[in-house]
Amino acid sequence: MPAWNVARWRNGLARLRRERCHSSGSERDWTNEHELNSTSYSLRSSDSAPSRQWHFLGPLLDEGARMPVPPFTRETALQKVKAADAAWNSRDPATVARAYSVDSVWRNRTEIFRGRTEIEAFLTRKWCKETEYVLEKNLWAFSENRIGVRFEYEWKDVAANQWYRTHGNELWEFDERGYMRWRDMSANDFPIHESERRLARA
Repeated sequence: MPAWNVARWRNGLARLRRERCHSSGSERDWTNEHELNSTSYSLRSSDSAPSRQWHFLGPLLDEGARMPVPPFTRETALQKVKAADAAWNSRDPATVARAYSVDSVWRNRTEIFRGRTEIEAFLTRKWCKETEYVLEKNLWAFSENRIGVRFEYEWKDVAANQWYRTHGNELWEFDERGYMRWRDMSANDFPIHESERRLARA
């Protein structure tokens, strides 16, 4: 792609992020304890898939396979990790959400939510706060339809004028079509100086 096209694409994406940040105040706040406690599904049963009650999604359920599909080999597990790394570094919520099943369940630190609409809303809030975000994911382990990942990313909290490095791990489970139906994430944030950054945007 010519350099001027890349620049136009990046400028357009940045403008879209600013618009999303401006309107994100109306997004649902899943940190509310009552909402978490009244959620109609649980992450305790790690061997059971999310219930399929999303009939109103219509054509989305007819999406084709997202290759590679389970069962995974080391090579195909690495492909999934690299694809996720690239998608998250785009910082585009819609791009990231497309890798997940329409009824995908997430636990992200203390937040629990479900479905692509909630995933996009969460990521919009996330990247409004976590600016200049750069991520690196690495394969840790895999089985037939599950992958374990270690990651770190660096970002700046503009409001606090503080840089952070976040270390964490993710547990992924995929459906038979290669979409991630479970994502369980834990992480810790460490304040750093900008001069201590070690991840560079490509």
